[in-house]
Amino acid sequence: MTQDNRNPVDVLKEELDFIEKGGYGRSVRTPWQPTSIFQDSPSCLNFADLERTHPCSECMLIDFVPPEARFEDVPCHHIPLNSKGVTIDQLEWQEDQGKLEAYVESWLRSTLDKLQH
Repeated sequence: MTQDNRNPVDVLKEELDFIEKGGYGRSVRTPWQPTSIFQDSPSCLNFADLERTHPCSECMLIDFVPPEARFEDVPCHHIPLNSKGVTIDQLEWQEDQGKLEAYVESWLRSTLDKLQH
């Protein structure tokens, strides 16, 4: 069980809102830097914490990670995003940020739908 007391619906809604508003996109006011889905967003327990003081096992997203992937360096990148089991980890290698975000957005919408009904 996680130690994350946040409501999963609220966290996933916040992540969806973040993506819809271009949260992983490039800002003209800041230099480009690589971003990581979930890790570089407000849904991460370690957001803006350079020391990463919380282990991933404390995050509520771990509940969506298959047991065999929970000990990966970034377990939330192993959440199956569709029925074929496509993960963020697999999509990152394709270097298509738009496609990656579309998969995550679709997963967020379907997961929210399941959690709310």
